[in-house]
Amino acid sequence: MSDGTSGELTALQAALAGEHAAVYGYGVVGGRIGAERRTEARAAYDAHRARRDALVREVRGLGAQPVAASAGYALPFPVPDSAAAVRLAAELEGRVAGVYSDLVRAAGDARRREAAAALREAAVRAVRWRGGSVAFPGLAERDGTDPATGSAPATTAAPAAPPEPAASAAASG
Repeated sequence: MSDGTSGELTALQAALAGEHAAVYGYGVVGGRIGAERRTEARAAYDAHRARRDALVREVRGLGAQPVAASAGYALPFPVPDSAAAVRLAAELEGRVAGVYSDLVRAAGDARRREAAAALREAAVRAVRWRGGSVAFPGLAERDGTDPATGSAPATTAAPAAPPEPAASAAASG
């Protein structure tokens, strides 16, 4: 495998891991979101499942074993109510945008176009959830996020990394 293909596969696997985390996170969002935004949450959940499944096929197409989903993921903050669920959805989209940004950089041709489309979709969903946009969605170094710590001011996008896997599903709360 060439260095280019290896880098692309690494970025594909990271995007897949991000989609696994987003699917898990939207399960939490769906359990807490208010009725007025439930359809939007369901559409996002379905979009992430479809992207996840497509990434699994792409990784297998490159002859690699797709990264598996974790049993549970540590959430970035407690999600006791609908307002927190909306914040979590925005956070999830920001993180997914970040992994697709990395895939855009690593991929070539058709895969780059597909990654750019996924980045755009995540950025649009993040704007809808957040109620505002950032200048460079998916680029932590440009969106006000401190690249060293991954922390963002409350008014900017979330860190680009997917949630960390929890020790067990029970640990995710």
